[in-house]
Amino acid sequence: MYDKGLSVLEQYGLEAAAVYRGRGALICDTKEGMVLIREFYGTQKRLEYQAELLSSVSKSGELLTDEILANQEGSYISLDKENVPYVVKRWYQGRECDTRSESDIYAGISAMAALHKVMQMPVQAHYVKEPLSQEFQRHNAELRKIRKFVSVKRKKNDFELQFLDSIRGYLKHGEEALKRLENSKYANLREKALEAGMVCHGDYNQHNVWMLEPREEKKIAVTNFDGWNYDVQIADLYQFMRKILEKHDWDFEIGKNMLNKYQEVKALSKEELENLSIRFAYPEKYWKLANYYYTHNKAWISEKNLEKLGKLTAQYEKWRSFVERIQCGI
Repeated sequence: MYDKGLSVLEQYGLEAAAVYRGRGALICDTKEGMVLIREFYGTQKRLEYQAELLSSVSKSGELLTDEILANQEGSYISLDKENVPYVVKRWYQGRECDTRSESDIYAGISAMAALHKVMQMPVQAHYVKEPLSQEFQRHNAELRKIRKFVSVKRKKNDFELQFLDSIRGYLKHGEEALKRLENSKYANLREKALEAGMVCHGDYNQHNVWMLEPREEKKIAVTNFDGWNYDVQIADLYQFMRKILEKHDWDFEIGKNMLNKYQEVKALSKEELENLSIRFAYPEKYWKLANYYYTHNKAWISEKNLEKLGKLTAQYEKWRSFVERIQCGI
């Protein structure tokens, strides 16, 4: 029943003593430790760079990752009997970071800072993330486009009515954030990051931060680097902080503690703190919700999306208060 992909272990000289199901993957206990088998959908070149990146992180000794294993022929991609490509990664016994636990959250932040200290690699232009200014411009244009689309509809559902009631304020914040970004030292900050070959995880969230069992020498492993890219590393910090703070109703003390925990490991410059503040000022969650509506079936709006919009509205004042306080400096 676990045969899909399991046969590729032979190409690594491994044998599974026990097999478990993970998130779209198989987790296997072997004599060489735990490994994860996942079907592969990307490009070989990107995977090779990813393997190089994780190998350098592993050699630094800073923390554990789901390092990609090469098979006995030296390839990171292995085909099963049906020619389906798979990758095999190191894996660990533990649990995902609990977003309700402040100790887990702060441990995850410290791990990110340690990761950022060693995540550097010669730049490959194809994997450089677009400038934040372009992203803000694009998102603002999309919000205006969605507003126009909803405005001309004759019959509007509850989501659309609430969207029209709120879009003006959120779009104003988006335009103000863009103006602040353009007047900041972001361009110089990004240039320095690319010159140094700074790499971002790209999807640093609680699902990819593992709190390991006591038997492990180190307490945390960071996984799923498939979204890695070259960028200002503040992008990772912002994404993780925003997701945590949304779950904690924009609790300023938690945000302050997260930032302090990061800086205990890796100090941030004045320009980096300014950039973090600008990112928080942009209504990213609102744009995501509006974009999801526009790119999916608009004839049927799920209650979940309506609830998300309601939650954004409920958290609006606390979000803006957080933005103002972080703008003054935490």
